[in-house]
Amino acid sequence: MGTGTRAWHRFRGHRFGLAGLVLLSLLVIACLSAGWLAGALGIDPEAVDLFSQYGAPTSAHLLGQDDLGRDVLLRLLAGGQVSLSVAFVAALAAASIGTAIGLAAGYWGGWLDAVLMRLVDSVIALPLLPLLIVLAAIDPAKLGFGPWAEEQSFGLIRIVVIVAAVGWTTPARLVRGATLAARAQGYVQAARALGVAPLAIAVRHILPNVSGPLIVATTLAMGQVILFESALSFLGLGIQPPTPSWGNMLTGAQEIIWQAPMLAIYPGLAIFLTVMSVNFLGDALQDALAPRATERQDAA
Repeated sequence: MGTGTRAWHRFRGHRFGLAGLVLLSLLVIACLSAGWLAGALGIDPEAVDLFSQYGAPTSAHLLGQDDLGRDVLLRLLAGGQVSLSVAFVAALAAASIGTAIGLAAGYWGGWLDAVLMRLVDSVIALPLLPLLIVLAAIDPAKLGFGPWAEEQSFGLIRIVVIVAAVGWTTPARLVRGATLAARAQGYVQAARALGVAPLAIAVRHILPNVSGPLIVATTLAMGQVILFESALSFLGLGIQPPTPSWGNMLTGAQEIIWQAPMLAIYPGLAIFLTVMSVNFLGDALQDALAPRATERQDAA
């Protein structure tokens, strides 16, 4: 039985992880189908209809209408596209930065390892949420971005950059630890003896063998990014309207929560289900890909 087959077998035995994968897949498919659903229902999700404020659910508006008469379901799915895209890209960017730093620190060691790990410790010591709020509150126009700062896509890119700039520390430490262990293995020593360049050894031989912890860390980071994006958008520092996200949908609903509580419950429930699914998936991947789990199961 191959390593991948054994990992899949262990993953299938993790019921909550499998349920998380199914639920997350359904959420992604639903969000991606927002455009198709809008066409099928013949509804413009951005169309304002003040005569239909707080409209009740109907066959045309399955979750009702918001304070501007817009379809809640379509905006929820469109907001999911934004929130999930930001989470995926930011987690991938943070993992890429952390991988490069952890691989360099673990393989070359010495003074480079000392400097990079002190940098990691310095970033970890900072209070994360206040730091994100401060970074998000900086006026991009004063940094020389000019008219580009007014574009809707700029808000998405800014959140990705901010989260990636402070979220790379966990992948860096995981990759460094795994690299230190892999550096002493026989296949690395053999590659050195054959005269393979250090960079080639690090990328071709060590990196594939430290991918397990990295995949787990990246998966779990997605849940954290969704929470950070939602918190920043809730505070008015994240994704700005009219671009919908689950966070700014919560912001828009806080002043009318007693009049239309479901407008806050829907995006809050979407955030809860997504983060819970990602965390369950990350736990299952950790059990499936952990080397010690493989040894225990093989020994049994």
